[in-house]
This record gives sequence, structure tokens and C-alpha cells, in this order.
Amino acid sequence: MRELANAIDHLSAEDPSDIPRGLLAEQLIELHWQMARLQAQIARRTYVRSPGA
Repeated sequence: MRELANAIDHLSAEDPSDIPRGLLAEQLIELHWQMARLQAQIARRTYVRSPGA
């Protein structure tokens, strides 16, 4: 969770027009993967098994 918050803070502190497009794309892709990892962690922690399992 902290990694995601740090990535968001880092991106929000920068003016996108000052960032080269390639670097901006890399940062957005990394942010996407961090969000996906967080969603997977949440899904694993909140998984509810059926009573018969």
C-alpha cells in the first residue's frame, strides 16, 4: 500500500508537461502494475471460502 501511495505522490508532485513522454509512460505503467498488485493482495485477504470447501 505504501508503494502505491509513494508512486501517486511522486506523480502528483510533477508537472506532466515537464516529463519526457517515454518516462511518463513508464511511470504510468509502473503505477498500473502497483495498483494491480494491490488489488490482488486485497482479493487474497478478503477471499471468502464457501462452507463446503
